[in-house]
Amino acid sequence: MTQPVPSAPLVESAVSVDSELPSPQRLRLLSYNIQGGVDTQHYREYLTQSWKHLLPHRERLQNLNRIASTLEDLDIVGLQEVDSGSLRSGFIDQTEYLAQLAGFPHWYSQVNRSLGKIAQHSNGVLSRLQPAHIIEHRLPGLPGRGAILLEFPTSDGAVLGVCVIHLALGRRARKRQFAYMSELVAQYSHLVLMGDFNCDRSSGEFQFFLRAVDLWGSGLTKKTFPSWRPKRTLDHILVSPSLRVLTEEVLAYSVSDHLPVRMEVALPEGVTLVGSA
Repeated sequence: MTQPVPSAPLVESAVSVDSELPSPQRLRLLSYNIQGGVDTQHYREYLTQSWKHLLPHRERLQNLNRIASTLEDLDIVGLQEVDSGSLRSGFIDQTEYLAQLAGFPHWYSQVNRSLGKIAQHSNGVLSRLQPAHIIEHRLPGLPGRGAILLEFPTSDGAVLGVCVIHLALGRRARKRQFAYMSELVAQYSHLVLMGDFNCDRSSGEFQFFLRAVDLWGSGLTKKTFPSWRPKRTLDHILVSPSLRVLTEEVLAYSVSDHLPVRMEVALPEGVTLVGSA
């Protein structure tokens, strides 16, 4: 099993300490591949507007502002395809920018593929509650894929793990990454796993993963990709059986080439997050 990067501190945002904390028993979650703030509305734009993935442009910040407006009532947000501060993003860490705009007191960026000043391909997480630990994991396969794992203590003496991932495009690499993840998440009695899996639940490698772990969702089948005419469910939120899914939906919000997935979950009766309001 690949060794994780040592535990790192969550960055504090310069927002008011009066920002609303999550309920001690419920969490409102969102997973969103934001494509670096690039708004794609047709397959041909991957070619005709490919320069937007390499160079700064005014619409990028406008799109981030639009995304931030959808995050203000959430507790934890997992982001994929964010830029951590390079030429194409105007040297703005997009995770930090969204945290500031949406009022999240804590945020963290995981750079998975650094192209120096050209691009900083990353995962990101925004949180209203400070985790006890946060650990980066480099996923097997070619460099560039990773997972962020946050740990929140619970009143039953256990830990709620929240993991944000972005899996590979290739099936063989995804199978290795699913195998890695199955070992990683086995230690948590309370777990949320969310991100861009780059495959549907019906795929062989996803089914392999589900047979190896005790995770489930609400059975949501609404498509998330491409955002302008969704045909595939690539973005997922899975939870352990100890967590009760209250609501789950795909938001019809096409700022990226993916649609975001939102879920609200409840901890077991009598169990609360330690340190929440």
